[in-house]
Amino acid sequence: MKYNLITVEGNTGAGKTTLANMLAKEYGGELILEEFVDNPFLPKFYKEPGRYAFTTELYFMADRFHQLKQLLQTRDIFNPDKRYFTDYIFNKSLLYAKVNLEEDEYQLFARLFRIMYAEIPEPQLLIYVHSEVDRLVKNIQKRGRGFEQSVRTEYLASVEKIYFEYFKQNPHLRVLVLNTTNIDFVHNPEDFQKILQIVSKDYEPGTHIMHL
Repeated sequence: MKYNLITVEGNTGAGKTTLANMLAKEYGGELILEEFVDNPFLPKFYKEPGRYAFTTELYFMADRFHQLKQLLQTRDIFNPDKRYFTDYIFNKSLLYAKVNLEEDEYQLFARLFRIMYAEIPEPQLLIYVHSEVDRLVKNIQKRGRGFEQSVRTEYLASVEKIYFEYFKQNPHLRVLVLNTTNIDFVHNPEDFQKILQIVSKDYEPGTHIMHL
């Protein structure tokens, strides 16, 4: 793999963190994971999204900024001999805010986002783990996080839509969409090898959709 700053993204329940872990281990890279379990507003958001959406997204954005800023300051992310894998992009904050916030809240959030965004590097390769909504729901139920069990299929569909709009609006990004609906890369080594064959190739900027 020629890229040294790689982000694995995806909808809730898509397996992005798991895949980021597996790729970091495979390539001997350093793993930077989103510390979402520490967000005290997240369980409240799932119960009362209208009331807690702004504080939830603001907490996430501040935490993501802190993590990525520290990465930039303490690691040589442009060293071709090193690999760094994250399971989120900073722009995720703005994407989820667009889904979850009222328009006036979103405009304020966007102003804060733009101030921080100027200091954060973009990934050299963005891997998006795509799975159909029904599969996402099953995965969410299987992992058993209590506060996630109320997530709606409409919400998952909205999140997916906003990601693909973002890819379309930013053709300078190098995006690799992996449709994993019909595979199990966690428990089937052959499926994971298929992913390795895909991510090991070089890609031009733009969105590249791979059906596995």
